[in-house]
Amino acid sequence: MQRAIVRRMRRRTWLGLGAVSALALAAGGGAVALLSAPGVDGGKLSANARRVFAGAARGLLEGTLPREPQALAALLDRIDGLVGNLPGHAQAELSQLLALLASAPGRRAFAGLGPEWLEASPGEIQAAMQSMRVSPLALRRQAYQALHDIVGAAYFAEPATWAALAYPGPLAL
Repeated sequence: MQRAIVRRMRRRTWLGLGAVSALALAAGGGAVALLSAPGVDGGKLSANARRVFAGAARGLLEGTLPREPQALAALLDRIDGLVGNLPGHAQAELSQLLALLASAPGRRAFAGLGPEWLEASPGEIQAAMQSMRVSPLALRRQAYQALHDIVGAAYFAEPATWAALAYPGPLAL
């Protein structure tokens, strides 16, 4: 009987500790996002947000993205244009995500990526993205999906990249 009471108390202690830890992590992540520079400002990506997308693109498009620096710069410009056309509420949410991922604590805790986005290898970025993709936390999965979809849409919007998909282009009507 006494062991059962002790076990329940331990379970309650662990559950309470887990809840407090989750709240602390959420508050800390929110504070980091609020205190750091926004990811999107006036419909344009900040320098930090461009670094996040540059890293994500290197991981997601490894083997497809040309190695020339101008290819990555052109992709970031297309991402910037795509983000500028999002509704205001979507820009605000994306801005918070990018601010969180641009900060060292947010990058480590949320994405599981130790090195900075531009210093990480494509393999490290792929591992971090995969951990977000299969995370039990819906918010991490949504963050992965946002990065994946924005990078993919901006990359494959360029007609020069259609050959990678064996897409001949739109049919003439």
